[in-house]
Amino acid sequence: MPPDTSTPASRESLPGGNPFQGSMLMLDWSRTDLERRLGFAAGRFTSPNKLLSLFAGLGLTVAFYAFLQIGLSGWPDARWLIDMFTRRGPCPYLTMLFFFWALAMMFFKWRKFELQKRALSLPVMPQQPDFELTAATARAVRERMSAIVDNPHHFILLNRIDLALANLHNIGQAADVAAILKIQAENDEAQIASSYALTQGFLWAIPVLGFIGTVQGLSQAIGAFATTLAAGGDMVALRGSLQNVTGGLSTAFETTLVALVCALILQLLVSWLQTQESEFLDACNDICHKNVAGKLRLNVH
Repeated sequence: MPPDTSTPASRESLPGGNPFQGSMLMLDWSRTDLERRLGFAAGRFTSPNKLLSLFAGLGLTVAFYAFLQIGLSGWPDARWLIDMFTRRGPCPYLTMLFFFWALAMMFFKWRKFELQKRALSLPVMPQQPDFELTAATARAVRERMSAIVDNPHHFILLNRIDLALANLHNIGQAADVAAILKIQAENDEAQIASSYALTQGFLWAIPVLGFIGTVQGLSQAIGAFATTLAAGGDMVALRGSLQNVTGGLSTAFETTLVALVCALILQLLVSWLQTQESEFLDACNDICHKNVAGKLRLNVH
């Protein structure tokens, strides 16, 4: 059934006639959100579904180690790379699992963020210079939002506008609308900040795993060195114990190297995405102040 494109309120309540005439844009969150399309419960706004991200991270980890063992097995020069991830104890396995889990979360978060950005271009508010936002026109704007998206409360910008307009009947001054918008803006910032909580945990845990591998490797090397000293002049025993020493040192340094590289990549991705979301929230603030608070005209009795 085609969407209702009729005027949501009387033409007399909107200066200049129907400002929504010809607006046919639609945004269906329930069909566009990637997590819902994959059959999982979608996180709020840009928060990724942790269970879906875990499954994706497990799949990427298995694919990565399959590539090392199968794809690189025919390359003798790549033996050191395979050993770095497979012969250095359990820490590299956990490191790569956390890395790919966090990477999957960043991917789903980015897809959800791109969906939120599309709301910025929707013709929610009339752009006529003489348009005034009153209780009557606010009702028309809310009805129009419900006509061009499946649910305004799934979008940061539309949810903020809808909450402000829904309280117009209980508001006596324009400053009260600005206060509502400010409070909701702070809530949105807190929501987005909380969506990074698990990723920040991974950014802490991955280097710690590297340091644990360092301690493990040094402990192995020191124990092997004691065996070397006890070997005395036995060259065969001396050679074997020295191999254990170098193996322990390899574990110590390479687990730290893997962890630090993974943490660096994640930190760069998180910083970039946080910057993008911060700019998006600034754009939402500008639209709300310009098209909502700036257009408001209340009759104070």
